[in-house]
Amino acid sequence: MNTLFTVLLSALPLAAGWAVHVRWLTRCLNTARRDPLTGLRTRDGFTRRAQVLLKDPRAVVVLADVDRFKQINDTYGHAAGDALLKATADRLAHHVGPRGVAGRLGGDEFAAVLIDDHGAGADMLTVLHGVLARPVDGQDPAVRTTVSLGWVRAADFPGDDLSALLRRADEAMYAAKQA
Repeated sequence: MNTLFTVLLSALPLAAGWAVHVRWLTRCLNTARRDPLTGLRTRDGFTRRAQVLLKDPRAVVVLADVDRFKQINDTYGHAAGDALLKATADRLAHHVGPRGVAGRLGGDEFAAVLIDDHGAGADMLTVLHGVLARPVDGQDPAVRTTVSLGWVRAADFPGDDLSALLRRADEAMYAAKQA
């Protein structure tokens, strides 16, 4: 019994070290999957969660693009552009909620997968569009923009994977942008 106790006692620091190391690695991985500016998931983190959500037939894939973003950056500076991106990300994440996922794909392009519980996807996206187009608090009122949205209901394209659904949402977004 004494020998077993000694072996276990000597293994305790090693086990504790591994536990700390695993926790540190987990934090590093979570940090790597988050956009440093907005806090949203990066493309990789978004893709992992979105693929799980797409198994639900009520899933809706949304693509959002901040209109005239380059012009805002050039006219008002990168701080104003960053504030606009942060506000857009916060609003999108809040609207999507914990049951969905929002991510920043790059630049001023965001994606989300949300669950349409009530079959009112168009209404839900109309509300989202209004929320994303609100002026940013504390920013020059002249910094105004809109957000173009494109979306597809995953159930309408049962053979499509996330990449194909994002392409379809992108086409819908550009059609909305042209309108």
